[in-house]
Amino acid sequence: MATKITELCIGCGICEAECPNEAIHEGSRIFEIDPERCTECVGFHAEEQCAAVCPVDCCVPDPARVEGEALLLSRARKLHPETAERIVLSAATSRFRKPGAGS
Repeated sequence: MATKITELCIGCGICEAECPNEAIHEGSRIFEIDPERCTECVGFHAEEQCAAVCPVDCCVPDPARVEGEALLLSRARKLHPETAERIVLSAATSRFRKPGAGS
């Protein structure tokens, strides 16, 4: 699933700097995530960095955009063509690869 930012957002902006895909931007009232740039940090981190740093837990999965690991990896590689060959899947770069996680 792509991640979304809920109305609980306090506008601190901490999440924006953590996104490896520059998917987060300041909206009119709260920060927003471009779902076409969100990879849930697949290929980069074992957990979504925006959610990990959010002080009010407003970065949550968007149930309207369920996406699998393969799609998210493909998107990450398209967003970063200069380093696409180094974007790999492992327990350190995908939450889908954590022990006990679904795929």
